[in-house]
Amino acid sequence: MSTSPKSALLAEYALVARALSAPARLMLLEQLAQAERGVDSLAEKTGLTVANCSQHLQQLRRAGLVTSRRDGKAVIYRLTDARTLDLMDLLRLIAERNLAQVDRILRGLSGGAEAPEPVSRADLAQRLAEGAVTVLDVRPADEYAAGHIPGAIHATLADLDRILPALPPGAEIVACCRGPYCLYAHQAVAALRRQGLNARRLEGGLPEWRAEGRAVATAG
Repeated sequence: MSTSPKSALLAEYALVARALSAPARLMLLEQLAQAERGVDSLAEKTGLTVANCSQHLQQLRRAGLVTSRRDGKAVIYRLTDARTLDLMDLLRLIAERNLAQVDRILRGLSGGAEAPEPVSRADLAQRLAEGAVTVLDVRPADEYAAGHIPGAIHATLADLDRILPALPPGAEIVACCRGPYCLYAHQAVAALRRQGLNARRLEGGLPEWRAEGRAVATAG
């Protein structure tokens, strides 16, 4: 029995959906949205074994979500298409709107309080041009070094208490993170607001900022 064109197309679409069905593969996509990486680096970043990481990457590659190149003996992976960021964010948005457990988890990060509305990338760009905001990049140091919003201050969650005295008094602070699945910005905003500071998080993160063609600085 032959397969209809529609059935064949739906089977291909389902291949992409299945590739997104494992939390480990979403973690890998989040990492590859920051920068291209080899398997060893991805395994270290996600806490997966190298063998398990490789298996998940093969699933993502079969679905066309990642591609790879050789660098000597190493295989380096990257996102195939920047529009994958839109797909990842859409998953987040649907889950936040329709799954009560997602709301409970996010509220738990801020001690049960409702988090303030995030700052859009367009609004942040305008406020940066006006010198009216302080950007706090709360990703790990290597990700900040690979690319960050120009002028952003780097501070991990463990650094927040140390840098508080250096923040401009009364400044509006926008925390920047990895993207739709990163919780560092949520946690940083909650911690800063407990200190009485005017803090919000950036909508999306550095990958989405870069995908829109906005300026990105590197360290070193």
